[in-house]
Amino acid sequence: MKKFKIKKGILIALAVGAIFLSFSFQSKFFEIAKQIEIYNTLFKELNMYYVDEINPAELTNKAIKNTLKDLDPYTNFYNEQDVEDAKIRREGEYAGIGVGVYYTKNGIQISEVYKGYAGDKADLKAGDVITSVDGQALKDMEREQLSMFLKGTPDTKMAVEIERQGKILKKEIIREQVEINPVPFYEMIDAETGYITLTQFNEKASSEVKKAYRELKKKGMTKLVFDLRSNPGGSLQEAINISNFFIPKGKVIVTTKAKIKKWSNTYKTTNDPLDLEIPVVVLVNGRSASASEIVSGSLQDYDRAVIMGQRSFGKGLVQRYRTLTYGTQLKLTISKYYTPSGRCIQELDYTNRDDKTGKVPKFSDKGINVFKTENGRKVYDGGGVLPDVEIEISKKTEATDVLVGSKALFNFAIDYFYKNPKIEAVENYQFSNADFKNFTNYLVIDTTFVTKQERLFETAFSSTENKSISKEYQKIKEKLFEDKIEEISKNQDIIQVLLEEEILEKYYYKEGVYQHHLKNDYTIKEAVKLLQNQDKYTQILSGK
Repeated sequence: MKKFKIKKGILIALAVGAIFLSFSFQSKFFEIAKQIEIYNTLFKELNMYYVDEINPAELTNKAIKNTLKDLDPYTNFYNEQDVEDAKIRREGEYAGIGVGVYYTKNGIQISEVYKGYAGDKADLKAGDVITSVDGQALKDMEREQLSMFLKGTPDTKMAVEIERQGKILKKEIIREQVEINPVPFYEMIDAETGYITLTQFNEKASSEVKKAYRELKKKGMTKLVFDLRSNPGGSLQEAINISNFFIPKGKVIVTTKAKIKKWSNTYKTTNDPLDLEIPVVVLVNGRSASASEIVSGSLQDYDRAVIMGQRSFGKGLVQRYRTLTYGTQLKLTISKYYTPSGRCIQELDYTNRDDKTGKVPKFSDKGINVFKTENGRKVYDGGGVLPDVEIEISKKTEATDVLVGSKALFNFAIDYFYKNPKIEAVENYQFSNADFKNFTNYLVIDTTFVTKQERLFETAFSSTENKSISKEYQKIKEKLFEDKIEEISKNQDIIQVLLEEEILEKYYYKEGVYQHHLKNDYTIKEAVKLLQNQDKYTQILSGK
């Protein structure tokens, strides 16, 4: 009788639990349905009775993006044009004119011209603003509208008007198939050392890395510098494929842990490697993220390569696309990934964002955990991949972050290009201290580099009715400018490199930037030096 009572009690508890879960499940979905209905009725009322015409698509787009903004920055809504742009990034191919662009109020500004493509053949230059396409003026168009004009069917013509340095030029350009090569440059540094740079993990990444590797082997490569600096990531599968080039078949590369069980997986190498013996140095920096961190983290955990540079970005989150209605998509974060040693390298803890300040804490704030590589070396979680050999650079100030995020570097490079028709050969060019001084002077007239302090002060002055303080305002404005110049000058080493890249690209395309790096980049030089000292290389990987 006692046993029966226990079983009965268990059954009652299970029944209550099931009812509770069912109620909770139903309650959750009722709340979702309720909120959707509220939004629908609000939208209808706005559309029917608001005094002016409203744009339903724009309004909905803003509402959705505001809904997602308090999650993590990688969970995004993609409208139809966003979906097309994402497809291009993944596949690395599209029909267009072969240029990078900024979308502006005046039209489409050329940010980069890809060598050999239609835009280059038509003599387009970085800084040009396309103001009209086939007679259609582009002024004041939305980004979604502008992005449609340059893409189209291969071999179709487009008549464009271009504003260049105050002059209007007319050109006819024929669209063609454009391929975005994720390996834009590879070359021998010396008789033994090869160099490969990978800029993104699109669907062609592993095949292009393999192609570059084999061609360099034919040239005598016995050591490799693999450059993942500023690579933002991309395809998880391509990261696994590339790791597999240097790691044996059957090894764990990454583990994902998700709320949905089927999205929690362990990914292993499935192919025979290209080379298990060649010494490799992988270069990373603070903008190497996601798939770049999977490759560098796995090679570090298996003691297969020396990682050199600065701590990587710290994006340990995996996204997946979910198809929505009318050609739209949701890219959402579904899991966290872990390196073979068990590290999660995610830096920012978006789950615990401060509701009042919006500040996102770091996982490292709670403490950093120690893990071990295959050889027993200590590695750490809490934010990015920490290099085995750290190359020190100045710590970026807040003002420098704002500067890099603005168009000031690009604008200065355009100004420099038209003032200097010729510069030194690509290998010999150096952006001098005098050039940096000219750059800081240029910032007096640039309107894109505005710090938070300057913006707040401008807003405060604009809102006051007492304009008699204009003299005092001007003095404070000048002081704020001096302060931000002082702050960015603390990072002259970083900014000079970025300006060199911007300027060289205008004269010698992207290829010229890489050629310059090969001869002048300090980190590459240090990588070559290490590879030439095999005792030190082996010592680092052994952990002794």
